[in-house]
Formats: sequence, C-alpha cells, structure tokens
Amino acid sequence: MKLSRFLRILLLTAVIAVVPASSFAAVFISVGIAPPVLPVYVQPPCPQPGLLWTPGYWGYGPAGYYWIPGAWVGAPAVGVLWTPPYWGFLGGAYVFHEGYWGPHVGYYGGINYGFGYMGVGFVGGEWRGGEFAYNRAVMNVNTTVIHNTYVNRTVVNKTTINNYNHVAYSGGPGGINHPPTAQERVAMNESHMQPTAAQTQHVQAAAQSPQQRFSANHGQPATMATARPMTTARPAMAMNRQQNGYRAQQQQNRQQQQNRQQQYRAQRQYRQQQRADQRQNYDHPHGRW
Repeated sequence: MKLSRFLRILLLTAVIAVVPASSFAAVFISVGIAPPVLPVYVQPPCPQPGLLWTPGYWGYGPAGYYWIPGAWVGAPAVGVLWTPPYWGFLGGAYVFHEGYWGPHVGYYGGINYGFGYMGVGFVGGEWRGGEFAYNRAVMNVNTTVIHNTYVNRTVVNKTTINNYNHVAYSGGPGGINHPPTAQERVAMNESHMQPTAAQTQHVQAAAQSPQQRFSANHGQPATMATARPMTTARPAMAMNRQQNGYRAQQQQNRQQQQNRQQQYRAQRQYRQQQRADQRQNYDHPHGRW
C-alpha cells in the first residue's frame, strides 16, 4: 500500500515537471474516488453586457466533494476566454486541473459542461472588437438589456462530445475518452491568467457551505447556479469603456494644453509687437526716419 502511494506521488511529480509554467492549468489534488456526475440545471440569464459564463463543477476539500455553482463573471481583460477546470484520471487517482483565462479556450478533458462548453472549445459567444457577443442558441441572455447577440445552432452539433451520463472526469474507467486536439495543445501553451479574485471567493464560499457538499445533497446541490454575477471583478466591457474614457480624457487634456500654449505664444507675440511699436513711436514721434 505504501509502495503504491509512493509510485503514485512519483508519477504526479514527473507530470508536474513537464507542465508548461505559463498554463496555470494544473493544481494537483489527488483523490481516490471519482467525482460525482454533473447535475442538470438551468442557466440563469446573463443580467448585463460583458459577463462570461463559468460552468459549475465539483471541487474537493476535507469534507469530500462539494459543488461550485455556475456563475456569470467579468473577464479580467478584453478578448480573453475561460477554460473550465476538470478532473482527469492519472496514476490511479483523480487529479484536478485548474481553469484559466486566455486568448483561446484550451483543453478541459472533453467534459460536456453545457452552455457553450460542449467538450471541445467554446461556442457560446465571441469577442467582436471590445464587446462580447452572445450565441443565444446555447446561452440564456436577457435581451432587454443585452443587444449584442446572434444565433448559430450549427456549431453545437459540430463540437459536442457525447456525454449522456454527465460524467465529470476524463480518462480512466468510465471517464471521457478525449485526448487533446492539436488546437487545444496550442491553447494550453499560450500565456494564461489565473482565476479572478471574485472566482476565488466564489469557490471559497461554496467550500464553506454544508449544503453544497455531496455528502449532504447526494448530487443535487442546493445552489446549482447563481443568478447574481460576481461583482468584485469588473466586467471586461466596463473596463474597456473605462480605458476608452481615460484615453479620451488624456486626449482632451493634451488638446487643452496645446490650446493654452498657442494662446500664450500669440499673447507673447502681441506684447512683443506692442513694445516694438512703442519704441518706434518714441524714436520717431512723427513717423519719419
């Protein structure tokens, strides 16, 4: 038993050594029991522009597995997308891989989280300039306040990995069999950003809630998804507006400064001309040389 545990730790250490340092993708929590199946729930409507959906998933703590509700969150920067975390079977144990923000969606084990995360990539929307457009074929959007939307149903069938049993882990006995594609491997090695402070607080709140624990809810958490957006992270579109406003204010300040400099030069030239005229009149009071 001790030898088996030693070999498992040795294998995990070897895997850590080859994980790209820029990925932020691997938080090696080794668990001997498979995560529960993903519960089926309804996505709350996106309440305001600029928020991105982060699907719910099972976390693990001292009290066992607990459900982290899906939620709308502000992206840390314009143009980045969320790669969800996932559980993968490795070395005889179930290993947790942390999610991250990046320019493209990377590998998340082929897990079908729904709402645009069908197992490969993301089809729930796309960045168009400084604004995020939502695909209403798979995303629940409040169209009374959000107008930047479109409908594309063809991408759903092209990217969905069959997961009728709602399995929550990749590899191993009974897990999803989906090795990373070439495109996912490229995305995994891109520069990534860690989860925001709001997301970290969201996970901590779920971990501290007894009702979210699998031992208490038996796979039906009290809160599967939250309609309230994570507010401590500023929505990306709001950040973009703030940046644009700051740049506009800087431009206005520069223009005002240039105007003041031009006025100062004009006034100085006028005073110089006045003094020149006064000297000329003093030297030649009758205007003759």
